[in-house]
Amino acid sequence: QIKDSATLTRDVLEQHFSDLKGTLKKLLDERLMSLLQEVDVIEQESIKPLDECQKLIEHGVSTADDLLREGESAVDGDVGQQNEKLCNFTKKALHIQLDSLPEVPSLVDVPCLSAQLDDCLLTILKNQIFRHGTVASHPPVQLEEFVEKPGGILVRWCKVDEDFIPQDYRLQYRKSSASHFEDVYVGSETEFMVLHIDPNVDYQFRVCARGDGRQEWSPWSVPQTGRTSLVPHEWTTGLEGYSLSSRRNIALRNDSQSCGVLYSKAPTYFCGQTLTFRQVLFGIETVGQPDRRDSLGVCVEQRNGDDSLQRDKAVCISTNGAVFVNGKEMTNQLPAVTSGSTVTFDMEVVQLGPCSNEGGNFKLRVTISSNNREVVFDWVLDQCCGSLYFGCSFSYPGWKVLVF
Repeated sequence: QIKDSATLTRDVLEQHFSDLKGTLKKLLDERLMSLLQEVDVIEQESIKPLDECQKLIEHGVSTADDLLREGESAVDGDVGQQNEKLCNFTKKALHIQLDSLPEVPSLVDVPCLSAQLDDCLLTILKNQIFRHGTVASHPPVQLEEFVEKPGGILVRWCKVDEDFIPQDYRLQYRKSSASHFEDVYVGSETEFMVLHIDPNVDYQFRVCARGDGRQEWSPWSVPQTGRTSLVPHEWTTGLEGYSLSSRRNIALRNDSQSCGVLYSKAPTYFCGQTLTFRQVLFGIETVGQPDRRDSLGVCVEQRNGDDSLQRDKAVCISTNGAVFVNGKEMTNQLPAVTSGSTVTFDMEVVQLGPCSNEGGNFKLRVTISSNNREVVFDWVLDQCCGSLYFGCSFSYPGWKVLVF
């Protein structure tokens, strides 16, 4: 691990600083080009009026020189032509303004280009570069625990650097056969339920954190492998009143007039686990109209013909928060189930008498939680139950339930 992580760290550092060199060179070249173009523009704009002034002066000098030669020719000619040449010379001289010159800008108004280069940039860059990058021997957060769930893994992590103040965590995972990690959670919690996990397949996980007020993420934790041997919870197919997601872990009560209890495909809930139902937001109307027979719960067996789980050999919670045990309503009541609500069932075995294949007293201690409140009671059965079915029933369309 030490050699592998050291080699990887060297590669990351070399690649990062190579990229920085390329980027800095590109930025410096772009800045140099911009300044040179600015010099060209100032030069062209400033020298144009001076060139025009020079042309006017040279034209005036040339005209005066021509007039001077013409005057000399008139003086030196014979007497017959002299008067005519002098007359022409005089007329031409009167029309030429030899005493007028174009306005020449004063020396202080003529641009004198220079480059202003602040040497403190090197000092600033040097200080920033000397502080850029760190090498950590231990990441500030590490993976702590993997808990098997049906079709999922509950991943927990913890902070191991006392001086590090985390703002957010970032969890990634990949199948062991995959080459790239992908984000599965970003937030402030220190645990997350990763769903859609294939049973008996290894997955690698890693986590990092972002310090309070910082933008960059910390180094990744040491990757660890997790797996689940528990098959995912699935609703049974074929019931007319319900439509299922592709993974069959979400059930939607459709607008069919058919009514009944939708059960799990198999008895996949075992005592000691947590069974969770979550109302998923759906469309504009986020939850269906409630009915007193609506229920979420677990039962010993599937039974056709019932329109609710409020029956014997079942425990459930209705959408108004009432709790039923073997069809009888308890005195204690939980908050109503609404859009976004999460309901959990936890059970542990408390055996009263001898348990055999022929039956016997069998007691389960049940905890049902909803909206930060819970009820605890004992559920007495006349037979041993190693595993249980789960189910739901809704009378009206619009209810959408995720189970995990």
